[in-house]
Amino acid sequence: MSRATLQKDPREVASMFDAVARRYDLTNTVMSLGLDRSWRRATRAALRIGPGDTVLDLAAGTAVSTVELARSGACCVAADFSVGMLAAGAGRDVPKIAADATALPFADGVFDAVTISFGLRNVADHPQGLAELARVTRPGGRLVVCEFSTPTNRAFATVYKEYLMRALPAMADVVSSNPDAYRYLAESIRAWPDQPALARAIAAAGWTDVRWRNLTGGIVALHAATKPAADGLS
Repeated sequence: MSRATLQKDPREVASMFDAVARRYDLTNTVMSLGLDRSWRRATRAALRIGPGDTVLDLAAGTAVSTVELARSGACCVAADFSVGMLAAGAGRDVPKIAADATALPFADGVFDAVTISFGLRNVADHPQGLAELARVTRPGGRLVVCEFSTPTNRAFATVYKEYLMRALPAMADVVSSNPDAYRYLAESIRAWPDQPALARAIAAAGWTDVRWRNLTGGIVALHAATKPAADGLS
């Protein structure tokens, strides 16, 4: 299996990411024109973590995002259901665990903050994934979702969609170890909900105070939220 379909069968998605793991970080940097680094920094800042916090980085892939989070001084755990991706990041000195986003292997309320970057879109049942993130977060804890989104300028959005469907796969042919997987990437981004729709899904999964901030003209959006306190107040 070289690529998944928009049905997002977990075995197909994991197999696809196993296949791109070897050159995943390089490919991301090239195809984002280096913006991936600034998006990771923005995610860390939005999560508001520091020493004493325990943080889950879900869909962490090779753990490059987890290392960025750990710069805060927090204890950060990388989790992903692609064993190949975790293996590709073996040299990164953060805890790693294989985990399914829809059935996380953690007790209730064990994390002060949770985040998922460019991974929620690949979860077959993303409302269940959001609910699981809420379950493992302590009352009053924080969520940040960093994900591709919808550009706010209509003309730019048209150009961006053309880039996704034409330029992105062409660039992947040059730098990726599995170019066909990036055709799925383009299709999944185009099919993903816009900023308000994702905010509604986050709220429906049990999070409160949901808000978002656009990055790079809305190519990426950071959605932040809080788990309600035990008495139901945020």
